[in-house]
Amino acid sequence: MKKLILLLIIVPNLVFAESMKMIGEKGKSSEVDKTIEIKMYDNYFEPNQINISKNQTVKFIITNYGELVHEFNIATKMMHLKHQKEMAKMVDYQILLGDKIDKVKMKEVAKKDHSMAHSHANSLLLEPNKSGEIIWKFTNSIKLEAACNIPGHYESGMVSKFVGL
Repeated sequence: MKKLILLLIIVPNLVFAESMKMIGEKGKSSEVDKTIEIKMYDNYFEPNQINISKNQTVKFIITNYGELVHEFNIATKMMHLKHQKEMAKMVDYQILLGDKIDKVKMKEVAKKDHSMAHSHANSLLLEPNKSGEIIWKFTNSIKLEAACNIPGHYESGMVSKFVGL
């Protein structure tokens, strides 16, 4: 029984780690080739197209100019669609509150459901008028996009396409 429980914990983590390698890896600040400023507004990004080369390490400086909480998440379309379920749970748990993130509740809920911690190297969740950065190395030629996966935002067009990979 202990082996079964251990497998149920390890296998999803291995699958997630493998899908992350598919889209790239956390970059090192000492290896940044390019810096790109991303502006998030209510339901769109500027720029909406991002030029990247394979094996390029990019520092994204991301600022939320909108009135709502937004996410900048680097992934494939399929990964975004799967992640949207987690984001919907964050709304259900009242972690995402329109223009605020309840970080105390996020930590509390994440003790039982690790996906609620929302701490991935390819993703940043920002309240209005907040900024942050992601350093990402694009190691594969794969169709990627950056998107906000808060319920309704992706569907309304809050997506930037990566070109050049």
